[in-house]
Amino acid sequence: MLESWGRLLHRRRRPVLVLSALALVVAALWGTGVFGALTSAGGFDTPGSESDRATALAERHLGRNQVDVIALYTAPDGTTIDDPKVRAAVTGALAGLPRDKVAGVATFWSTGSPAFVSGDRTATYAAIRLAGADDQARSDHYADLRDRLERADGGVRVALGGQVATQTAVNDRVGSDIARAEMLSLPILLVLLVLIFRGLIAAALPLVVGGVAILGSFTALHLLTLVTDVSVFAINITTFLGLGLAIDYGLFIVSRFREELDGPGGTSGALARTMATAGRTVLVSGVTVAVSLAGLVLFPQMFLRSMGFGGVATVLVCMLGALTVLPALLAVLGPRVNALSLRRRPAPVTDRWARAARAVMRRPVAVLVGLTAVLLIMAAPLLRLTWGEVDARVLPDGTQARVVAERLETGFTTTTAPITVVLTGLRGPQEATAFARSAADLDGVTEANVVRSRGGAAEVAVGYDGDTYAPATRALVDDVRALPTPPGAHAAVGGSTAMLTDTLTGIGERLPWLALTIGLATFVLLFLAFGSVVLPLKAMTMTALSLAATFGVLVLIFQEGWGAGVLGFTATGALAPAMPILMLAMLFGLTMDYEVFLLSRVRERYDATGDNAASVASGIQHTGRIITGAAVLFIVVMGAFATSGITFIKMTGIGMVLAIALDATIVRLLLVPAAMRLMGRFNWWAPGPLARLYRRYGIKEEPAAPAQTGTESTFSTDRVSV
Repeated sequence: MLESWGRLLHRRRRPVLVLSALALVVAALWGTGVFGALTSAGGFDTPGSESDRATALAERHLGRNQVDVIALYTAPDGTTIDDPKVRAAVTGALAGLPRDKVAGVATFWSTGSPAFVSGDRTATYAAIRLAGADDQARSDHYADLRDRLERADGGVRVALGGQVATQTAVNDRVGSDIARAEMLSLPILLVLLVLIFRGLIAAALPLVVGGVAILGSFTALHLLTLVTDVSVFAINITTFLGLGLAIDYGLFIVSRFREELDGPGGTSGALARTMATAGRTVLVSGVTVAVSLAGLVLFPQMFLRSMGFGGVATVLVCMLGALTVLPALLAVLGPRVNALSLRRRPAPVTDRWARAARAVMRRPVAVLVGLTAVLLIMAAPLLRLTWGEVDARVLPDGTQARVVAERLETGFTTTTAPITVVLTGLRGPQEATAFARSAADLDGVTEANVVRSRGGAAEVAVGYDGDTYAPATRALVDDVRALPTPPGAHAAVGGSTAMLTDTLTGIGERLPWLALTIGLATFVLLFLAFGSVVLPLKAMTMTALSLAATFGVLVLIFQEGWGAGVLGFTATGALAPAMPILMLAMLFGLTMDYEVFLLSRVRERYDATGDNAASVASGIQHTGRIITGAAVLFIVVMGAFATSGITFIKMTGIGMVLAIALDATIVRLLLVPAAMRLMGRFNWWAPGPLARLYRRYGIKEEPAAPAQTGTESTFSTDRVSV
């Protein structure tokens, strides 16, 4: 099928390129409009949970009372907020705020509450509620008011924080970090591609596919925004996945095409054989990665769903570009793909990768046991994993929103994130007061007060000792939820801690379905590609092992703070649950990329010789340099994102770098040959009915004419050097 596709693309290369160019023009003009259509709100909450229901009930019965922006005012040196000039500066700065954008403002002077004043009386804050029917509208209002809110007379210093201000700061920083990452990575990628391919024309082709993937995925995301909310963070996954996968797929296809040019049939034959081999690999890999990312749409959090939508769109567009635009370009170029070469003579053929594989296969048990032990030791910190949530501490030190959060935490007596209980169906205010007294008697509670009531509804704020996301505080949420309610009344517990509790519950309920979806789909795809029930299980086991090692290291770094000073972030003692789930889906698919590429070459040789050990050595020889080159290039892309000032973006970048490095070295070049040597012919075993199913429906090609002949010891190096 793919061989015929290659011949068709050769015949229709010019129409394909013309249509592709027109599609890119549309993507550039309309697809880039996605930036104005994305939702800037975080999307980390769990719709339908008890905490989400508490927010909805409070707004319905009591009116919205959530603080969106906190304006922190610090008096000039040598004065306090008791100075009339300070009061005039603060009240003057807040006076006349437009009512269509601001729903309410509370200050020390409007409430008389000492909670609004710092312990040393040098600072105070205003709690601002923004107007707007949803988070996006309130974010837009904040953008309009920010410059005005940052100004105050009389030398009073202003810093803006709170939920909306923090989210805006994160979004702004992410946007600037993406631009910087691209500026850092693209020149390095181009240089490395030139060094790998030893030619300027060949080096440029993977970047062309990257551009197609990114613009195409922008268009797909823009289409999605017409029917559902898509988080602004989806742009992150679109950018680095599109560029990284495009380079991988471009490297696979271009290197194989250059090899096949030495075979019969000229450019047409070379392209047909390339599509039947490397094209097949890209197809299987792309579908596997897309299925892994599609599992994210099982989760209710908009953040994860958006990442699923963005990831699937990017992978499919990237795969489509690699299987249409790139082959059409190769058909036009033909042997000129080697033009502007930096090497006058072909690189000498060596078998160093095969020798390394044979060395591993001479001691398979020692290699398997030793390296598995190393990976398990790396994974051990996972036993100490603690969950938290995204807050202002993800921002760089000194950022306004973070300064406000830290000052409120250390300089003010108020509990900034209380556990809230919304009571409905009450027969009188005394029932709410009685419930508050019961909550105050719980261990760990510092105070519990009825903060507002109306009709048969009331809201109780429960203060506590300790960190908002600590396990003890989450246990306190469970204790509050277990309190009896007045007869006929109902209670819904919300607040930041309850949101985390509900997020963990929701993720825990859907995580097995994610594992089942990814595992089953990967098993089926790898079986259809290689005709074995053993290799898919082996691949998933080794992938799980390398991912466990990666996450163990991430716990050491981002939870426990190893290297935090060097990397420039603040360890919070916990990880946000959405990020490991996102990385799990991405990395499971991406690490299968190299597995599919390696096994495709091994299967190709095994079908021709029936010699398992020689086939593994041949597969390593043919793919070792390419996998290493692809991994280095992907690491450059992700390494640039690891320079982000936002902690969870930095964690994603570092985690991806570590996982790809482990997978391309320890797993694919050491563990895989050792395991395949031990299993021997059992690698390719399948029960009779499944074997017949593979022969009938497998994703395979009839053997194409060989590109060259030679002995087992003289493998092609794909004209790639690293």
